[in-house]
Amino acid sequence: MKTLVIGTGGREHALALALSRDPQVTEVHAAPGNPGISTIATLHDVDPLDGKAVAALAGSLGVDLVVVGPEAPLVAGVADAVREVGIACFGPSKEAAQIEGSKAFAKQVMAAAEVPTAMAHVCETPQQVADALDAFGPPYVVKDDALAAGKGVVVTNDRQAAIDHAAACDRVVIEEFLDGPEVSLFAITDGETVLPLQPAQDFKRAFDDDEGPNTGGMGAYTPLPWAPEDLVAEVTRRVLVPTVKEMARRGTPFQGLLYAGLALTGRGVRVIEFNARFGDPETQSILAMLRTPLSALLHGAATGTLAEVGLPQWERASSVTVVVAAEGYPEAPVKGDVIEGVDAANELDGVDVIHAGTDVVDGRLVTAGGRVLSVTATGADLAEARRRAYAGVDRISIRGSHHRTDIALVAEQGTMNS
Repeated sequence: MKTLVIGTGGREHALALALSRDPQVTEVHAAPGNPGISTIATLHDVDPLDGKAVAALAGSLGVDLVVVGPEAPLVAGVADAVREVGIACFGPSKEAAQIEGSKAFAKQVMAAAEVPTAMAHVCETPQQVADALDAFGPPYVVKDDALAAGKGVVVTNDRQAAIDHAAACDRVVIEEFLDGPEVSLFAITDGETVLPLQPAQDFKRAFDDDEGPNTGGMGAYTPLPWAPEDLVAEVTRRVLVPTVKEMARRGTPFQGLLYAGLALTGRGVRVIEFNARFGDPETQSILAMLRTPLSALLHGAATGTLAEVGLPQWERASSVTVVVAAEGYPEAPVKGDVIEGVDAANELDGVDVIHAGTDVVDGRLVTAGGRVLSVTATGADLAEARRRAYAGVDRISIRGSHHRTDIALVAEQGTMNS
């Protein structure tokens, strides 16, 4: 099978890496890719938001499957353009991708499907914002209704900060705060069959102990030794299957990756958000644990034959991902700093250095985004995976960079004490 991965980030590098190691895959192409992806795939300089250009590239390469990584091309209809030329594409249609493209739309779907979620108000005026903040009280949860590259959510006790964030958006969804640990559960679906993946946990705050501003994610790990044994079954039954059925009922069947961000509250599981694609950095950890060939799952979802694939199989091991971020991230990341030590980190047992915000300038690898690299390591248990991941991080040098030192730490300590 020939594959084409669309996108430039860490998620796309992880997808391309998994496909490159898949015995069913003969060629991996990426557009436009990044320096890390270039070591495992052939890169093509195509605008990922240009559906016609992506479809034309796929046709010229004779690929069997296109995998659209980021949310923006999906919301722009790139998957539709690929399917229109008769090529299988993993990723929802433009209309179905609105489950991520509009927080208000997602709330409507959840209400119709009776999916448990936070109470919320959709606000378009300052008065509506003020009334909603007063109704829920602190901590205030304010979400940009539109795509915001993982930076559209503010959770704060500062009412003025909540008002300021809302004022910077055209429309916002203001929600009740959901307490309890958060879990990411992905499911691959062809619009009928729903196959949940192994749950993961990511870390949104920039600094240790969940301090600092929200980010796109500073690290992740899987599996979750503390999660209820029936969590995947419950979320599949109460959240994933009803949502997929409701999307089909609306005439916008969802084919691709449905990402449920969950809070395990004292009142039970609640959906924080839906995404229409693999999450970053959870994807790095999850794919490192996947034993089933990735191409079989993605192609099955794209062609409506997922029921023939069967439930994904997983390694009996653990995976930890630690993001190395540029100086100033997330507010004002510095670009152009030289990156050293990637090869040395990659040489460590069980370690893969995934590129997210990198570029090559004058022959040197440099920073080109906020989240520069994600170091993913596998191990027999969380302790070994953590040790390997941080050993990889220690070999990487970027002036002014920062990373969290507590990814999966509490979970590891819990397993050691149990």
